[in-house]
Amino acid sequence: MIQNWRISSFNGALLACYFIPTWTIAAFRIMISPLQGVYERPNVALVLFLNDHLQLGTMSTVRYAWLMALGKLTVVAFFAVFLMFTTRASIRQSGGCDEALSMALGLGSFISFASMIMAAKVGQAAVVQLHATELLLMLGTVVLIVFEPPLLRLPAAGGRAQPARDAGFYGLSSPSS
Repeated sequence: MIQNWRISSFNGALLACYFIPTWTIAAFRIMISPLQGVYERPNVALVLFLNDHLQLGTMSTVRYAWLMALGKLTVVAFFAVFLMFTTRASIRQSGGCDEALSMALGLGSFISFASMIMAAKVGQAAVVQLHATELLLMLGTVVLIVFEPPLLRLPAAGGRAQPARDAGFYGLSSPSS
């Protein structure tokens, strides 16, 4: 069982176990009570940046906060799809779950990076540390996905082992080899 897990899939599952509850709670707090939810630590960078640098009104700030909550829920949905795909060994071994994980990591990295930059602009050191940690977690998984070699299929009778993903992965060799 443990031999057919790629390290990037295992790391993605661990990330999903962190981001699904954390970002869901933060997004639902914004949806339930927008003005109270945006002033909590995971969301405060956007609000302070919008208020300090763009001088937006309350309703405009709430709309941007709802947009951020929608973005976080989108990342959560991609992580949930990734977890559903990893439950099936054939999908996990062939790398079929990597697309959902890549979308979650791409959108989540963008949200965390933008929040980190906004928190740095308004001088919130604790919020910068939170978003930088989340960003580094996601970028570490991206590095694993990019540089991890494909799994080898078990050799058939008298044959040699072949990569699980035949098309589209060349690694460091030339495409003609």
